[in-house]
Amino acid sequence: MSAFTGTAGSEAPHSVGPLMGASSRHLTDHAARDLESKRIIVGYGFWIFLLSDIVMFSAFFAAYAVLEGNTAGGPNGRALFHLDNVALETMCLLASSFTCGLASIGARRRNDIWFYSALTATFVLGAAFLAIELHEFATMIAVGAGPQRSAFLSAFFSLVGCHGLHVSIGLLWLLTMMAQVYAKGYRADILRRLLCFSLFWHALDIIWVGLFTVVYLMGVEA
Repeated sequence: MSAFTGTAGSEAPHSVGPLMGASSRHLTDHAARDLESKRIIVGYGFWIFLLSDIVMFSAFFAAYAVLEGNTAGGPNGRALFHLDNVALETMCLLASSFTCGLASIGARRRNDIWFYSALTATFVLGAAFLAIELHEFATMIAVGAGPQRSAFLSAFFSLVGCHGLHVSIGLLWLLTMMAQVYAKGYRADILRRLLCFSLFWHALDIIWVGLFTVVYLMGVEA
């Protein structure tokens, strides 16, 4: 009996060890697959959101194209738009897209100085863009060219204002991401949210290029 007991006891560690190692590797592989699936699902869902947002902007662009000539005897784009200010807006937004990309690189490298400096620059440039746009709106309203003046101006304020609202939401999102990284570090879920923010911000940049071309450049030449 003692011999049998000793043999069983000596064989137990050798049989349990491989089982524990295999179980640990299985759990690790399962966790890795779970994180990868979450990343794919979040990315896929956010792309659907961006595409739906682009569809909405397409409707605003179409409405503006139809109503552009309906000025009801009021001022048109040639009389109201100042390309110098719009060019400055464009430079701010394009530069903010570049600094947003730098922030993404800083986040992947876990570099706090790079990350926070780049996101701060992104916020400042985005806020400058909004300030110029709000000044443009205030100037137009002061001379009686508000959204109620004509169908053209209603379409203009709706399209440009919708983009400005998205930029405002993006700036609030940016501050939230900075606070989350400060409080929780560069966790996998936070890095996924940063990726979504970057996609959102770059999409606004692309929409603005179309808006700058269709509304301002073509408006001044009309």
